[in-house]
Amino acid sequence: MDFKFDEDQREFRALLRNFVDREIIPVAREWEQSGRYPTEIVKGMADMGLFGITIPEEYGGLDLDPVSFALVFEEIARGWMGIAGILGSHSLACRMIAMHGTEEQKQAYLPELATGVRRTGIGLTEPDAGTDLQGIRTTARLEGDHYVVNGSKMWITNARYANPLPVLVKTDPSATPAHKGMSVLLIDSDLDGFIVTKDIPKLGYKGTESCEILLDNVRVPADRLLGGVEGIGMKQVLSALEWGRVNIAARSVGIAQRAHDEALAYAQQRKAFGRPIADFQAIQLKLAQVATQLQAARLMAYWAADAVKSGRADGETGMAKIFCSEVALEAAIDAMKVHGGYGYSTEFEVERLYRDAILMSIGEGTNDILRTVVAKSLIRGETVVG
Repeated sequence: MDFKFDEDQREFRALLRNFVDREIIPVAREWEQSGRYPTEIVKGMADMGLFGITIPEEYGGLDLDPVSFALVFEEIARGWMGIAGILGSHSLACRMIAMHGTEEQKQAYLPELATGVRRTGIGLTEPDAGTDLQGIRTTARLEGDHYVVNGSKMWITNARYANPLPVLVKTDPSATPAHKGMSVLLIDSDLDGFIVTKDIPKLGYKGTESCEILLDNVRVPADRLLGGVEGIGMKQVLSALEWGRVNIAARSVGIAQRAHDEALAYAQQRKAFGRPIADFQAIQLKLAQVATQLQAARLMAYWAADAVKSGRADGETGMAKIFCSEVALEAAIDAMKVHGGYGYSTEFEVERLYRDAILMSIGEGTNDILRTVVAKSLIRGETVVG
């Protein structure tokens, strides 16, 4: 067994780490608290080519292997998880277009998406449909050479910047089962009737906007149907969400790493009863627990990332997302406890880590629903443990 990165991965991680330490960590707390959009950080990511990490090289992308893909989100989330969200939704949409788009769609969108000139996201969730995507109500009715789209979407990252936005719709609302009537349309945000109605206030996950979108008789050219075939939208979306679970697992590792770093440094500096609190066994137990769980989560995230190289890996990615997200929250809470009263103060990093960590158990499928996904994969024999 070899648990080491290859030379390219080591160099890439060093490049990412330097960028995060220099451009993100020094400003994250101030910008998050002020609600400032991280324009300069986004430009820096674009200059590094990070908006092309899931785009083939022939269209100008980096086409990263899945482990390197995970490294991107681990390192950026270590600095500021909300920034990872800007890149995450974009990368999943790009992968979906690269995997399932027609050649004309790839040529039209991928080169500019790779450079960050264009950005994108994913339009799935609705007010009454989150985990149960088959319950969406947004419809697309074909009229001549256009689809007329009506509905709404919630929690859309990059909503004001996505052009195009891949949107899951029902092209045949009467289909049984429902997923056979679902398709993905690439909707340009400047079309009449595409309206960003509001920003959703959030506990954490700041730095990127999360919006509600209204689609009011939006006329979308028929050639914007992803892949040119109706009825396979759910399959297209699920292929992207698998990488999305690797993304969330890696973000969780980044949060846990930062919690570990902050707790360890504080324990060595803070004194009580004339001694650094790191000398006390109760603090040592917390530090050891965080470090042990962190390293286990990291290995599971890389294991799941490696598994998707061979195709569908529902069980592996589900396990990693569940475990890593729960480790992130536990690490954030323990880091707050190490900080004592200061852990509750917005003058220290750890309260933000706590607010960001909570989302990791919800995004890309709640942990409870993913446990059923893992179980079904085990029962079918697709995932084997041992």
